Amino acid sequence: MRTWLFKSEPACWSWADQVRRGAKGEEWDGVRNYQARNFMRDMSLGDRGFFYHTDKEKAVVGIVEICAPPHRDSTTDDPRWDCVDIRAVAPLPNPVTLEQIKADPRLSDMALVRQPRLSVQPVTAAEWKIICQMGGCDGV
Repeated sequence: MRTWLFKSEPACWSWADQVRRGAKGEEWDGVRNYQARNFMRDMSLGDRGFFYHTDKEKAVVGIVEICAPPHRDSTTDDPRWDCVDIRAVAPLPNPVTLEQIKADPRLSDMALVRQPRLSVQPVTAAEWKIICQMGGCDGV
C-alpha cells in the first residue's frame, strides 16, 4: 500500500463533504497539473491518503482510501486528465497543522513542505507514521 496527500479548499470540498459521500466516495476531479495527475495514475485500490484542508486551516484532518482506480476525469472531454475516487476512512483525532509539520525536522523533506502548491502528492511510509502519531491515530 502506498500513501498520499490530497489537498482541498474546505469552502469548495471539505472533510465533512467527503464523509457525507459515504462508502461510494467521490471522484477527485479537476486536477490540471501533470505531476499530480501522474501521481493519481500511480495509485491503486486500497492505497491510503491524508485529507488536507488548505486556506486558513492548513491541516491534515482525515484519512481517505482509494476506492476506484485511475480513470478519465468526468469533468473534461480532454483525454489527458485522469483521476481516482476516494472515500473517507477516519478523521484525525487531532488535526496536524502545516505549522506543526514544518516544525518537525523529520518532515523537512515532505512534499507538502517542499512543493506546497501541489494538490496531490506522495507521502513516504515514515512521514505517514509520524503524522498519524501526531494526529493521535494508528494509521487505520
